[in-house]
Amino acid sequence: MSAIFPLVLSITLLALTEGVSNARQAASKILGIGYLALGSRSSGTEAFVQGLKDLGYVEGQNIAFEYRFAEGKEERLTDLAAELIQLKVDVIVVGGTTAARATHRLTKTIPIVIPDSADPVGAGLVKSLARPGGNITGLTIMSPRLGGKRLELLKEAFPMVSQVAVVTNITLANPDTEAHVKEIKVAAQPFGVQVQVLVLREANEIEGIFSLMTKKRVQAFILIPTPLFTYHRKVIVDLASKSRLPAIYPHRGYVEAGGLMSYAANPADLFRRAASYVDKILKGANPADLPVEQPTKFELVINLKTAKQIGVTIPPDVLIWADEVIK
Repeated sequence: MSAIFPLVLSITLLALTEGVSNARQAASKILGIGYLALGSRSSGTEAFVQGLKDLGYVEGQNIAFEYRFAEGKEERLTDLAAELIQLKVDVIVVGGTTAARATHRLTKTIPIVIPDSADPVGAGLVKSLARPGGNITGLTIMSPRLGGKRLELLKEAFPMVSQVAVVTNITLANPDTEAHVKEIKVAAQPFGVQVQVLVLREANEIEGIFSLMTKKRVQAFILIPTPLFTYHRKVIVDLASKSRLPAIYPHRGYVEAGGLMSYAANPADLFRRAASYVDKILKGANPADLPVEQPTKFELVINLKTAKQIGVTIPPDVLIWADEVIK
């Protein structure tokens, strides 16, 4: 017995030591966060990173980021998503529906968090907002539903406007585009506003669309959010100024680039909230069971410098509603 006891004690101590060692390794494991976007690094990216910091994640200590940016080239998304999957990251954050689709085609197991999907159900990314049912969850920007509000704001700012163009580069057969146009047309009816839908296919057609709006005597336009427009927003706002056409855009990035006004969900808030999804998933939550959340903060941004440049005046009561006025 006396010979066996030290052996048992040694085995027990070894097991305890290994257990503590494994626990320490698990505690010190650096988790991989993949980040994929069609565009480039943005304020949304920074808001997401800050959100993780607020939750106790520190790069190099308990997480490691792998960034991939397509710089506006949609054809690169699949290869970039494949790189992240090959790195076996623990979760992939994707900026925008296009990047989400590219990633989802390649993996049904790695959790995917999307902070800013226009319509994740319509895009086939999730089964429902309440129960996503797969490996994708996140937040929706409710973009199609905001189309009517954008028309109302445009009419409040410019009461005399009666001819409005809705500009898109995605066919009306697309559910997201169809929903946008429907919301805008419904909102236009009480105001007696005529809505013309103009569709272009490539970036080299953007200038031609402005010539067409001039020919059709369009008095203002609403831009439907698409990756192509986001990437070429500076070209678009410059042409709008040159044409002296008032417009309302789908997010503040256009106004910061010189556009007149925008109304949208607050992007910084959405990306910051996306960090909480990543936190839950890293702690064992199943994305299939994490409901897709809707925005809680919206913002109206107005650029008075642009208003002066194109020769229009924004009424004081509209300026009062603005969350930010660029002077």
